[in-house]
Amino acid sequence: MRLASADSPGVLCLQELPVWALGHLEEWSGMTAVGDVARRPTLGPFPSTPELGRVLTDVNHGLLRSAFTGQANAILVDRSLSLVDRRWVVLNPFRFRRAQAHRLGLSLLERSAWGKERRICQTVRLRRDGGTLLVGNLHATSSPDKRLPDVELLRAAVFVDGLAQPGEPVLLCGDFNVTVQTSRTLAELMTSEWGFTGALRVGIDQILVRGLAAGETHEWPPERRAHDGKLLSDHTPVEVEVE
Repeated sequence: MRLASADSPGVLCLQELPVWALGHLEEWSGMTAVGDVARRPTLGPFPSTPELGRVLTDVNHGLLRSAFTGQANAILVDRSLSLVDRRWVVLNPFRFRRAQAHRLGLSLLERSAWGKERRICQTVRLRRDGGTLLVGNLHATSSPDKRLPDVELLRAAVFVDGLAQPGEPVLLCGDFNVTVQTSRTLAELMTSEWGFTGALRVGIDQILVRGLAAGETHEWPPERRAHDGKLLSDHTPVEVEVE
């Protein structure tokens, strides 16, 4: 977090956070943090607490990952920007999964696997230079069947588009768990009908821009996220400058 916020970004979107980390984000970054829980901490089938999940995961982070900690998304905002409002939506609720499973012809096993982990898209509306900016941050389902994260991406895009005011600039960011090569939705979002730009040709982490002048989206080189000879994340951070 300290590395990601070191160059004072205006907005920083995070996914797959352990729930216990939400209370520390502002201290670590010096930014205003808006966090939302996607999956609550559990101990097997039973509810748990963020701190217990942290203690258990300390045994072996690489093996246990988010098994006990739960997962959250967060949007961090420079303190020069004012938060106007915030919303979020579940990307794979039961009724949506049931309808899409029928349309896609999923087996009972595939339907069950899809519902094991709740995924969300969160939004914040920010006031900047007399206007507003809408930011969406999502983490789609990870699945060998790329149609599942793809329909979740479309659900997120429809949600964000529906919240956007006429002419309001929009950023749609996150771990899409699909690439340009595996997603019909990404191709549609880049058309004039949707009006987004900026999709990377490779990778599942994206920043899509609408209504703003944007530079080229860049992936961090490995050396930028290295610390004591180790990479700090299994995802390559991406960034873009907008005006």
